[in-house]
Amino acid sequence: MNRRRRLLPAAVATALGVGLFLAGGLGPAPQGDGTRAASEQAGTGRDATGTGLDADIRGLQEHLRTVPSDALAMASLGLAYVQQAKITADPSYYPKAEAVLTRSLETDPAENFTAMAGMAALDAARHDFTAALDWSQRAITVNPDSSTLYGTLADAYTQLGRYPESFDAVQRMVDLKPGTPSLARASYTWELRGDPTAATAAMTRALDDANTPADRAFARYHLSQLALDNGDPKTALTHADAGLRTAPGTASLLEARAKAEAALGDTASAVADLRRAVTLVPQPEYVLELGELLQSLGRTAEAQQQYQVFRAEQRLFTDNGVALDTDAALFEADHGDPAEALAIAEHGLTTRPFLEMHDAYAWALHAGGRDQEALAQSDEALALGMRNALFHYHRAVILQGLGQLGRARAELETALAINPAFHPLHAPAARAALTELGAAG
Repeated sequence: MNRRRRLLPAAVATALGVGLFLAGGLGPAPQGDGTRAASEQAGTGRDATGTGLDADIRGLQEHLRTVPSDALAMASLGLAYVQQAKITADPSYYPKAEAVLTRSLETDPAENFTAMAGMAALDAARHDFTAALDWSQRAITVNPDSSTLYGTLADAYTQLGRYPESFDAVQRMVDLKPGTPSLARASYTWELRGDPTAATAAMTRALDDANTPADRAFARYHLSQLALDNGDPKTALTHADAGLRTAPGTASLLEARAKAEAALGDTASAVADLRRAVTLVPQPEYVLELGELLQSLGRTAEAQQQYQVFRAEQRLFTDNGVALDTDAALFEADHGDPAEALAIAEHGLTTRPFLEMHDAYAWALHAGGRDQEALAQSDEALALGMRNALFHYHRAVILQGLGQLGRARAELETALAINPAFHPLHAPAARAALTELGAAG
């Protein structure tokens, strides 16, 4: 049940705490790594529940009541709000972050790289990666020796489809400070280029370097995802279990364990773990995964309940300035309105021309009966050589729609060879289609 794996680091947003910021927490020593998978907090040195972050926010708010003109404290609070939104899946923190970061920049517009980094993190969280890139570049101009800032720069370049520049920024980050945040990004560069062995080696180094429970949980989560994405659910389960021993109750690790359990046929445990993850952190991604798992088990009414929650969450995110992303486009293509899927994907491609968005656009075009255009977008999704079973499945169905049955068969075989359990609904459909094409051939 593998929806596309997301590393999405937002290292800047994890270096929190009044004392840390006053000591230059966004200076040359980066503090963290973790993004759209909202419960990731690598580098924070705090527990996986966000309790430490709550204390940071209260401390910053109290400090600003007594020293309201402290630009650095305002910037720190803005970063804390961004991270809290990710941890809690509550986008109402984003307007709060924007307000306090804007005040910080008004108070100190020239050298305030912390607030610039905060704006980069905020814009990335809202999926405005052009603005995130601009803020990252401005922050680096002020503080060119910050490994952390090169991480945010790399993230923006990646999501904008500017891969060579992204890889260069990651290398600069590693050169400045090899550690969990930079090595995790290095792992992702190898994954994007279709080398899971190198990606796993880099993430294993990130785990070896991890010196807090949150860092170790972060690395275990991504090692689990790497294993699952490449057809090894037993190893995926081992990493998820190890991560949960390190950081019990971490929602992302519960989600990772659920996907491994489902791939191994233990659907009862998978449903239970996904329900726990959704209860802890109602991430739209988790909600959608739970709905699709339930649908695959014939529990249609329960699945529809999750889909209703997903739709409500998407409205909440858009109301707070977050652009809809690939999950929303794929959801509408698979379960809702193909025209809406196309609109979401077309807009998404203007702000985030990343390979995942090209794949979502391809699938939306297919849902709208535009397979020739869809094939061109599928080409873009696979241009770097990333091993992604869902991408290959989408391409197979598009090719089948174009009557190119031999190529469709090859793509189905590739998808199932990469990960036989890549999606609770599409993997069985891939096997059925392969059987049908084999019979037809």
